[in-house]
Formats: sequence, structure tokens, C-alpha cells
Amino acid sequence: MRVRLQYGTDGLDVTVPGREVTVLSPLFVPGLPDEEAAFLEAVRAPLSARPLAEIAGANERVAIVIADVTRPLPSDRLLPWILRELAHVPEDSITIVIGTGSHRATTPGEVQSIVGSAIAGRYKVVNHSAFDPARLAAAGTGIDGQPVLMNREYVSADRRIVVGFVEPHFMAGFSGGYKGVFPGVADIGSIMRYHDAHTIGHPGSTWGVLEGNPTQARIRHDGALAPVDFCVNVTLNRRREITGFYCGEVIAAHEAGCAFSRRTAMVACERPVPIVVTTNSGYPLDQNLYQAVKGMSAAAQIVAPGGYIATAARCNDGFPEHGNFKRLLFDHGSPRALLDTIMAPGFSMYDQWEAQLLAGVLLKARVGLYSELPSENVRRAHLEFIADLEETLSAELERVGADAPIAVLPEGPMTIPYVES
Repeated sequence: MRVRLQYGTDGLDVTVPGREVTVLSPLFVPGLPDEEAAFLEAVRAPLSARPLAEIAGANERVAIVIADVTRPLPSDRLLPWILRELAHVPEDSITIVIGTGSHRATTPGEVQSIVGSAIAGRYKVVNHSAFDPARLAAAGTGIDGQPVLMNREYVSADRRIVVGFVEPHFMAGFSGGYKGVFPGVADIGSIMRYHDAHTIGHPGSTWGVLEGNPTQARIRHDGALAPVDFCVNVTLNRRREITGFYCGEVIAAHEAGCAFSRRTAMVACERPVPIVVTTNSGYPLDQNLYQAVKGMSAAAQIVAPGGYIATAARCNDGFPEHGNFKRLLFDHGSPRALLDTIMAPGFSMYDQWEAQLLAGVLLKARVGLYSELPSENVRRAHLEFIADLEETLSAELERVGADAPIAVLPEGPMTIPYVES
């Protein structure tokens, strides 16, 4: 079967061998015919909140949080519409905060592409830094009883708007909602506690789960410490077209977006399968191996124990090189040794959460990676290097038997696959 995988910006066409190949994709929903009209309708009659234009006075300072370059949020389309609704607020009273969380800073060129050159030239746009105390301010006490710091411009604003998109998430259940704030503009200490081994390892911290999810509970509690006045959430299809707006009070808007995502993204699989092909949904999500763990985790939901996951993720930005993700992988001889280190009492290291999730996948199945990473680095990360995806799949099928089923997730973590039983 010929399948087009989302890979980088151009995609990847692959012939998947076998007599029983099942493609698992989200239900495709066409983009809205008039995105701006739908936006205006949503923000002028929002869920459990005043209209967007009424939330800020002309003499108030406004902070707008958007996602960084690792997320496909169409900020360049959304921000002009949002700012027109706030036209009564002086431009120098508005700050756009790029919610990097613990990721690297957004480059000047990336800022231009994210917000658009016109907005970048007229408005104050700042990168959040979780690591610089001078750029942080106290927001309150977290769900764990510890202090939470957030971006100083965000905390000091009179009104706060969070902009995000709702998609399946391997720890939080779904992205969107307060997640743009926490961990988006939080300090590294709070992010470390949010990603501790116990919370990440909790069975409720998984795809498509909101109730009883300790990760989502922390997001909602700590994200609300500095009150959010308005939420603009969207859902997207594979073409990056907006399929829905969910705007207003944060929880109400988020719940509505999650309900839509659950209906369209959750896909049943009759039984566990020995071979799963996955991606990390192409650009911008597949720029590094750290993010690509999401696509592997999605495949792990349906792979048979001891099975094989073939992952196509470009990883043109490396592991990435900043942080400890690469170090954690390289410094351990096996996934079990890595997991034992992370789960040891008192252990705490930046990036341990992604390494923990990858180790868990690797203890269930072998994982191969087709990417731009050097073969040596792929192997040192405890993955199998794939030079030719079609040849690898043919070899795996020959190993397990020609009649073995193969599942394909061409959009990777945009799909929440689950075994029906």
C-alpha cells in the first residue's frame, strides 16, 4: 500500500508491504470556509466570558501568550484578528510573550515567521526564559505547595490572554487551555516538579485523559495562579487549516476543544499489532528527537509487546543539543538502566521526563528511526537506524510473517490510537 507520511515540510511517500495494512488517521475535517468570520463570532459570543474586546481597558497593560516554533499554532493569522479586537489598547501597552517553556529561545527569524513581520515591527515580542530569575516574578503557590514563578511581563500585566491549539497530548491528555501558561511561561523549578518521575509515570498522565490526570491537574491549578482573562484555542487539520474556534473562559473553551479533538482524533484498533509505522506529524513537530518521542508514544499504544515501531521524523535540529536529553540517553547502556536512574529516589535532572517516556516505549518494543540524525547517534539513543524505510519494513515483515498486520499512523501524535478491547 502506498502511504504518504507527514515528514518535514514535504512529506514522505512510502510503499508499506504486507497483506493487512491499516492506516489510522484522525477524521479529516475541512478547514473553516472563512476563518476570520468564525473567529469574530467566537470571540464576540465567547464561552462563559465577556467578549474579547471588552476584557481590557484603554489604560491597561495586556499580555498575550503564544506558542513557540515547535508548535503549528497559526499565530501569524490569529494575532492580527486579536489585536484588531483590542484596537482601543495602545500598541505599547501590549506584550506578546512566546511561551517557550523550557525550550530554546526563538530566533529573530523565527519570531518573524511566527507573528508576521508587521506585528514583529510594531509590538513588543519577548521570548520567555524559564532559566533567568531576572525575567521571572512570583505568581503564587503551586499545587504541590511550592512557589511558582512566571514570565515577569506576563505576571505584571493587568489582563492576560492565552492563545493555543488543542491536539492529543501524551502526558496532559490534550494540549491547549492553561498549558500555554503552565509550563509555557513558568520557571524551570516548577517545570521540573511538573515533570517529576512520579507524575510522568502515573497511568492517568496519558493520551486523551483529562479527569484523574495529575499532569493536567497541575497545569490547570498552576496555570490559573495569575488569572487568565481570555482563551483563544483552535483545532487544526493536517493542512494546518483551522477547523474550529473555542474561545472564552479557559476551562470552558478547553473542554469544548478537547471534546472535538476526542471525537476526531481517537481511532480504534482491533488488536495489538507487531509492526507500527509512525511519524511526528511533520514540520514543525518533527524538528528534533525530543519532540519525536510523542509519535513513538502514540504508536506504543497499539504495538504488541516485543513488536517494532518504525518512526519517520526529520530531526533536522538534532536531539536538540541543548539540555540533558541527549546526555541521559548516551550515558546509559540500556533503556532499563536509564529508567532505573530516573526512578531512583531524589533523582532530578532537566529533560528527564522525555527520556523517561522514551525508555518506557523502548521497554515495550524495538524502535527504528528514519531521520537526518547520524546513524551512530541514533544507535547511542537506543534506537535502530533506518537507512531505507521500505527495505526495513519488508525485512520486519519477513521476520514476523507475511500475514502479520501492520498499522500506519501517517500523522503520528495527531492520532490517539487505542486497542478496542
